[in-house]
Amino acid sequence: MDSIKLFKQVTDVITTIILYILLLALIVGMAKTLLEVRFIIFESLESGFNHMVTSVLTVFIVIDLFKAFVDYHEHDRIKLTDITDATILIVLREIAVGLYSQKFGYEFVLSLAVLLLVLGIIRVLAVKYSPAKIQVPSAPVKEEAQPSKTGLSALLDRCTPEPERN
Repeated sequence: MDSIKLFKQVTDVITTIILYILLLALIVGMAKTLLEVRFIIFESLESGFNHMVTSVLTVFIVIDLFKAFVDYHEHDRIKLTDITDATILIVLREIAVGLYSQKFGYEFVLSLAVLLLVLGIIRVLAVKYSPAKIQVPSAPVKEEAQPSKTGLSALLDRCTPEPERN
């Protein structure tokens, strides 16, 4: 048996099992979120809101991980955007939990903010320089008759509408 086919079959089985576990976690997380409405009704609003925010952000993290595993299962690749989205949600959840419980110092919140900034930059760069968007031209590009413009003149040329042709 070919080792690559065996690897593919084993990873398919593992990702399928993980997808079912994540689906179960998503259902349980949603049920837990609905049950935590009782904290808002019967206990203090602040405590109940803290539980709700934590549960909702945790459900969003599970949804993002589910999306990443589905994408890996279907396309055999991991998208950097899915992983950074999940990581950003994890950091946001920790910030929300820490701020509501008031257990973080400003240094820790500042470090998490810097981490969020770096993750945001990575996310933007991953979208901008996505391998799916890079296209190799099949035919050579014709050179322009006039020299290429740069700076403000090139921007103005792109913004001005072309005259209508009859």
